[in-house]
Amino acid sequence: MTDKKMKILIVEPMKRPKVREIDGSLESMQAVVGGTIQAVYPFEDEVALICNDEGKMIGLSPNRFLRDEAGEPYDLIHGTFFLAGLGEENFTSLTKEQIEKYSQKYAGEMCLCIPAKKKNTIEMER
Repeated sequence: MTDKKMKILIVEPMKRPKVREIDGSLESMQAVVGGTIQAVYPFEDEVALICNDEGKMIGLSPNRFLRDEAGEPYDLIHGTFFLAGLGEENFTSLTKEQIEKYSQKYAGEMCLCIPAKKKNTIEMER
């Protein structure tokens, strides 16, 4: 982590990605995701996906799928996440090309989850 300004791509559930500049501190990253951070590296590019470490456990809204090389989903990110570049020791700004590539990737794919109807659990007395 660094206190140097960096340009990131924020991806919120059911919204188009947006570019934002943050100061690169741990606190600023935690503010974006709403809690402790976890970095995952699902791309061939030098790009990290930073999400809330407890997003699934605390019931944050489903956001976007992670997909394998064949395009098949293998995981689902819950809650707001952001993408940042990878430096030698820290996260860095995304390049213009990375911003364009991942903006297009995540603008066209959103996860809409509809909760199942609750069953009536009240039993009739006989």
